[in-house]
Amino acid sequence: MVVGRPVMCFSVQSLAGVIFTFSWFLPSCVPAGRTGDSTLVDTVTSRQGDTALLRCYLRDGLAKGAWLNRSSIMFTGDDKWSADPRVSVVMGGGNQHEYSLQIQRVEVSDEGRYTCIVQNNLNPQSSHIYLSVKVPPRIYDVSPDVTVNEGGNVSLFCMASGRPEPTISWRHITPLAMKYQAGEELNISSITRDQAGEYECLAQNDASAPNTKSLRVTVNYSPSIHEMKFTGVAVTRAALLRCEALGVPTPAFEWYRGTKRLTRSQGTDIQTLRSRSVLSMTNMTQDRYGNYTCVAVNMLGRAAASLPLLPPSTASHGSAGRVGGALAAWLLPWL
Repeated sequence: MVVGRPVMCFSVQSLAGVIFTFSWFLPSCVPAGRTGDSTLVDTVTSRQGDTALLRCYLRDGLAKGAWLNRSSIMFTGDDKWSADPRVSVVMGGGNQHEYSLQIQRVEVSDEGRYTCIVQNNLNPQSSHIYLSVKVPPRIYDVSPDVTVNEGGNVSLFCMASGRPEPTISWRHITPLAMKYQAGEELNISSITRDQAGEYECLAQNDASAPNTKSLRVTVNYSPSIHEMKFTGVAVTRAALLRCEALGVPTPAFEWYRGTKRLTRSQGTDIQTLRSRSVLSMTNMTQDRYGNYTCVAVNMLGRAAASLPLLPPSTASHGSAGRVGGALAAWLLPWL
């Protein structure tokens, strides 16, 4: 028995007729929804990476079908002419006899017009489908973290790709989530310390969920002392003086009694954690009373506040004071 080549769904003559007919139906470049011969074009939208299904029906079991992409033949019947492994034909029975084109892992290059030709009694009919491919937004470049001195200007950028072209918006990640104008660039003039923090760039289109990236803006400013307190002043009792200051970069602290700078020594300790410094003395003596000054220093400046530590005859044990309160604190003119 001689095994021959499987019979194709089209004879050479009919296939030539299909190609000839197709050349009349398909202009060289036709956008979605329009054709040169006023034939309606359906639009199928798919997202990059998904599977697209372009539906076509033979209507009865006697008709033959073919798929073409622009001027290239992809299928005639179940005979595949396309070398693309992602492409296949979905066939089904029933009243309509499905003959749909399936494209897996859709790429932007797949976008365009496809034609399904149905031939019955040498009378071909064609239907046109335009495949539109959308691409989710992707931020591919964004400003690095930025450090600026208070009062300076900041320019941030965010670049994104996608189809349709994504819109870009900005927001300051705070409890108020302040939003800024849309656009690839965000410019902030005369920045204040309240505008420091994390900023989010958001790119969005209708292909998928937005894509976001964030960056941090650090605003440097000189120190300011906002609280100075003390506890315990009786002789032989322990005394604690606490000083809190704000500033970026985080300030370093110095302590003075009068004009003498204090350091760790027997009976005296200084502990600093971030924005707070504590001076402790385990055994108060008469010579330790006097005016104590806390100085906060960073690269942009320094601030100082003073507090008098008095014997029990003139101060109550456990008194507390704040900068600008009843126990006066002032800037040292010599700092």
